[in-house]
Amino acid sequence: MSAPASNAPAPDEAPAPTPPTVAELEAQEARLVLRHFTHDDAWALGGLLVELAREQSAPVAIDIRRGAQQLFHCALPGSTADNDAWIDRKRRVVERYGASSFLVGTRFRAKGTTFEESSRLDPDLYAAHGGSFPIAVEGAGVIGTVTVSGLPQAEDHAMVVRALERLRG
Repeated sequence: MSAPASNAPAPDEAPAPTPPTVAELEAQEARLVLRHFTHDDAWALGGLLVELAREQSAPVAIDIRRGAQQLFHCALPGSTADNDAWIDRKRRVVERYGASSFLVGTRFRAKGTTFEESSRLDPDLYAAHGGSFPIAVEGAGVIGTVTVSGLPQAEDHAMVVRALERLRG
């Protein structure tokens, strides 16, 4: 007779991290307002994201835009055209709501619903999944987006946050 199955993680497995709260995500956005954002800053941010992704062998695509202009794009090994489509869908959420795609989705979940059920937006065009973050500049507000696609949504989001923290210094 075998022992009953246990739902507890094995001793060498860490429990899954708790998803960030609306307040935590809002605090990230408030903290990561930049003093300026130039073409050179976009290149530096893109380079930081490529470096972070390569450290993890992450199969991601990266996109940085100021307004409608794409300033940086990179597709690392293992990423596909689907990642570019996800970038577009997540970026549109940031452009529409002025908040990270992860925060927008988290706000809907905090209300007991989902973005797909309640936003009334076409899910082929909009995705409130983590990975797209507003580029906000002091005195100007949101002027662009930085987006990563290819990992689970919390990891896409965390990679963008780490890069922005390094860029901001």
